[in-house]
Amino acid sequence: MQEIRAAVCRAVGAPLSIETLSLAAPGPADVQVRMEAVAICHSDISFIDGGWQGRLPAVYGHEGVGRVTAIGSQVHTVALGDRVLVTLIRACNHCRNCNTGQPSHCETAPDPETGPLRDSNGTLVLNAMNCGAFAEAVTVHASQVIAVPDGIPAECACLLSCGVITGVGAAVNTAAVRPGQTVVIVGAGGVGLNAIQGARIAGAVRIVAIDLSEEKLAAARQFGATDGISADDPDVAAKMRAVAPRGADTVLICTGAIAAYHTALSHMGRRGKTVLVGMPHTGQMAEYEPAMLAALGQSITGSKMGDVVLARDIPWMIDLYSQGRLLLDELVSGRWSLDRINEAIADTRAGGARRNVVVF
Repeated sequence: MQEIRAAVCRAVGAPLSIETLSLAAPGPADVQVRMEAVAICHSDISFIDGGWQGRLPAVYGHEGVGRVTAIGSQVHTVALGDRVLVTLIRACNHCRNCNTGQPSHCETAPDPETGPLRDSNGTLVLNAMNCGAFAEAVTVHASQVIAVPDGIPAECACLLSCGVITGVGAAVNTAAVRPGQTVVIVGAGGVGLNAIQGARIAGAVRIVAIDLSEEKLAAARQFGATDGISADDPDVAAKMRAVAPRGADTVLICTGAIAAYHTALSHMGRRGKTVLVGMPHTGQMAEYEPAMLAALGQSITGSKMGDVVLARDIPWMIDLYSQGRLLLDELVSGRWSLDRINEAIADTRAGGARRNVVVF
């Protein structure tokens, strides 16, 4: 056990408390990572606010980068001193989904009672999403880390652990966007901007961003959108028809705002596909007309973590970043210390941030 400082959630909606916790040494299949940076994702905030339930006390944070300080006896994929991403994608490598290239849907869940964190009373503190990265160090399964070059700034590298792969992967992997297609991205926040990048990289000829914020629509163009439409414009449908008379080949919903799920499907054309990337709070419902989907040959599918395979997808994303074709630096809104994490969360809740990053 070693002592680390971490931001602990002890009550729904309450500020996180900076506490000293005990972190267990890695087991045979685990690695320990000293964190350099961790980004604040809206998924963390949804858990903190009780939107998806979950046990407490807990340490959230799942979008990190750091250096390996200890490894288990069975780990051969990384070495001491390696700089690695830390993600929530935990793969057992033997279930059906892992063996068919879908590790983000691994069917083998770890026992939450054996987590690596304890408080000063010896009480278990959940390492949420198998990470608990709002902390100076983490102990995670070896499948959750992958090497990343030293040349990428920590506040940029950490974004590859979730926000970037979720958005880019949703376009490239889940939607399988092809050159010449028309893509609509609903929600131009941190994940939406990366879905726009993914559509651009995949060769979409028209990329239409829809958002309530004019500032976000301007950012969407910076990341590759060809068109922007205000979500509260009464003529959204007419403006979509002007841009894409046949409708969109793919609609990517990259917001957790439930209102978007009532209207986004209407942007699809024949044989169109809607990919659900954002995650509304548990219990929220949306409606659609099944007859129209059947008649037009349309489909709806979900995308978790961009259906990414770390060893396959991280290297080409890093290469694109080195070429200036994948934007990471431009995603960072603010850099914060761990002691100011509640301010960073408040700033993220306000809706203007692309990604706020805690830098250690």
